[in-house]
Amino acid sequence: MHFLRLIRPVNLLVIALTMYAVRVFFLPYMHEPCSCQGWNSEPFDFFLLVFSTVIIAAGGNIINDYFDVKADRINKPEKLIITKYIKPRWAILTHWIFNFVAFGIACYLSWRHQTFWYMFIHLLSINGLWFYSMYFKRRFLIGNVIISVLTGLVPILCGIYFLDITSPFNRDYLPSSWSSYDGSWITDLNLKIFFVLFFSIFAASLNLVREIVKDMEDVPGDLVLKAKTLPIVLGQQKTKWIAIALILVMLVLPTPFIWEAYTIYGNAFVMAMAPALLVILGLLIVILQLWKATEKQQLKRADLVLKLVMFIGCCMPFYWYFL
Repeated sequence: MHFLRLIRPVNLLVIALTMYAVRVFFLPYMHEPCSCQGWNSEPFDFFLLVFSTVIIAAGGNIINDYFDVKADRINKPEKLIITKYIKPRWAILTHWIFNFVAFGIACYLSWRHQTFWYMFIHLLSINGLWFYSMYFKRRFLIGNVIISVLTGLVPILCGIYFLDITSPFNRDYLPSSWSSYDGSWITDLNLKIFFVLFFSIFAASLNLVREIVKDMEDVPGDLVLKAKTLPIVLGQQKTKWIAIALILVMLVLPTPFIWEAYTIYGNAFVMAMAPALLVILGLLIVILQLWKATEKQQLKRADLVLKLVMFIGCCMPFYWYFL
């Protein structure tokens, strides 16, 4: 039980859900003419990709708690596991076993699909999580950016996998309810690449906001470690404004695409994007909570809403599949 708490199974399930959401998006392309043989072993190979990514994240959670023992004794003593229930040497050993198994799977997938990407991204993630936990987590902004980039790599990793085993973009595979339209930049988009990149940016941006909010929660323990996080360097108030500004940017940037897509596809687009209204509502609630936040408990509620927003965003491809 304590080991499960250490690896944060809910976070790992969200990663797996994200990856399988990308797979669900690509399911309609399974019947495309394709010269590659990837679909023959696709379910098993993709499971291996998900499993290796999840255990890298689990190892990252372990090493993060290993280096955070001093801070956690202050910030969340009730959640302290390493030294209290699990010996540090066993935590380190488990971390390296997870990484070794994950990298071995990456080597197999790279050989199987004749690409270096899986080995490169897995090795980058393993080292990124190690140096983040050991050093960069307590540096100004860079730690938040590293974790956000690694989060954004999860959909991209899936995109690399499926773009390799499906044929190039074909407009015939647009939903039949979406009428064709000539002369718009949207109809010229490669939906596969656009979806993967948008999903990646969405995940990375939300995670960046969440990391900033978590830093605001953890100020007392971070002060003990002499960390230079955003709220310590700039103060809580300025950090709140930065988080709010990032959310507003996330809300405003997709506006041209939403307007153009609605102009072309009308009610079909509205139906497809209906869950996005919950995402927008959730982000507005987070803005309001951060605006009024003066206590740690209020910041935790904002963090919880951000998790729900991420969950809704991950579930949208499932909604599209059954729409």
